[in-house]
Amino acid sequence: MTAPNLPMEGGCRCGRVRLKISAPPLLTMACHCTGCQKMTASAYSLSAAIPSEVFEVTKGEPVIGGLHGATKHYFCPHCMSWMFTRPEGMDWFVNLRVTMLDNPSWFTPFIETWTSEKLAFAETGAVHSYAALPEMDAYEGLVKAYMDRG
Repeated sequence: MTAPNLPMEGGCRCGRVRLKISAPPLLTMACHCTGCQKMTASAYSLSAAIPSEVFEVTKGEPVIGGLHGATKHYFCPHCMSWMFTRPEGMDWFVNLRVTMLDNPSWFTPFIETWTSEKLAFAETGAVHSYAALPEMDAYEGLVKAYMDRG
């Protein structure tokens, strides 16, 4: 795993919404759920769990899209790029779509979730795979293992 240079900046496709993170991710992941497949128009979504206190929208005002439920998915209001998610009840991190970063070349998914819904050809190279989501008590160990890798 290559460590990202910090701070990292990024933005939506049209550039009207920009963001910045000033600490490394807690965890990186790929999600194979059918919801992510539909929202990305791809086989899976790629994301990095960023501590909330080091995540900042520096330009523009993202809007809520997706299902408009308790978990909030944020999009650029102009180009509709899916930028990040604030999962319900998990205020300590923001789930950033890593391809919104200006340079995501350091990224490799450490875990993959919802493999029970994955498309047969979709491979990520993730170290850990889960048929659904990991149990809540597994996250502390996963974050530690991810951090220990470098």
